[in-house]
Amino acid sequence: MTNRRQFLTRAGAVTLGAAGAATLSTPAIVKAQTAIKWRFQTYAGAALGEHVTKPIVDAINAAAKGELEIELYYADQIVPTGELFRALQAGTIDAVHSDDDSMASPAEVATFGGYFPLATKQILDVPVLFKQYGLADIWKSAYEKVGGVVWLSSSGQDPCHFNTKKPITSLKDLEGLRLYTFPTAGRFLSQFGVVPVTIPYEDAQVAVQTGELDGMAWSGITEDYTVGWADVTDHFLTNNISGAWIGSFFVNEQKWAELPEHLKGLVLTAIEAGNNYRNQWYWGGEAKLRAGGDKLKLTSIPAADWKPVEDAAKVFWKEIAGQSETAAKVVKIFEDYNAVLEKAGPPYTNG
Repeated sequence: MTNRRQFLTRAGAVTLGAAGAATLSTPAIVKAQTAIKWRFQTYAGAALGEHVTKPIVDAINAAAKGELEIELYYADQIVPTGELFRALQAGTIDAVHSDDDSMASPAEVATFGGYFPLATKQILDVPVLFKQYGLADIWKSAYEKVGGVVWLSSSGQDPCHFNTKKPITSLKDLEGLRLYTFPTAGRFLSQFGVVPVTIPYEDAQVAVQTGELDGMAWSGITEDYTVGWADVTDHFLTNNISGAWIGSFFVNEQKWAELPEHLKGLVLTAIEAGNNYRNQWYWGGEAKLRAGGDKLKLTSIPAADWKPVEDAAKVFWKEIAGQSETAAKVVKIFEDYNAVLEKAGPPYTNG
């Protein structure tokens, strides 16, 4: 009986100790369940953001189950797009989806973000360049040098065409056109008489209606229909100055360092899934709306007349390559890759 009493007493003490330990550890459990919160701004307006950014944010929020909560903001809602990099580096924003060019990145690769003239032919070129030709390592290293911002992933989107009020059938028709476009694309197009105009993204449509703009050299036809630009312009030029937009996902360096490894993996997986979604959304949309869209009339500049643009791009590449060792490496990759495409022939090239 004595032994039995001793056993029960000890068992009770152990049970009490375990309960006490559980009670004492409760605050730590509550702390672990407190959500990590990010503010995320995209370059895209709300209509476009529904396809290019929101699916990724929604996927992260759903899969994180309260451990990570991301609040999404669209173009210019927290800061203007041109201030995205500085805001991200300072921690005003925690994560960003944008091209390097538009967000005024100081990284050596910034010129190649957005639409680098005639560097790509279609959307799949971008993941191939980053994953098979070494651009990912170059981008990662470039942002490590700058500090404060971590580059996570780059992906392709739509080609850069012209949607305008008047038809474009020759290079002369570009002269004097006031177009909403990207910094590097505008710099390239200015030699053909284009007047690049920089205004907030959401103001572009109204600017066409008021006559401040003649159109946009900012997207493919999928975006023109999605965001309403096809409602205020009349023509779409099938020639493009770049086959795919190069955009990236970035995060504040400290926020990324503080994120648990399993949540880092979740974020990267969601981004990759979003990249895959955009591949089919753009590729299918470009074909469908060219074939059956009823808002924009298609025009083309004959190949022979378009050749000066292609020749000018080669000169532009050489100028950029001379800016730094990193720029030279990127241009060499573009040259090597395009040489492979030309040798491979259709469907990798048009002829």
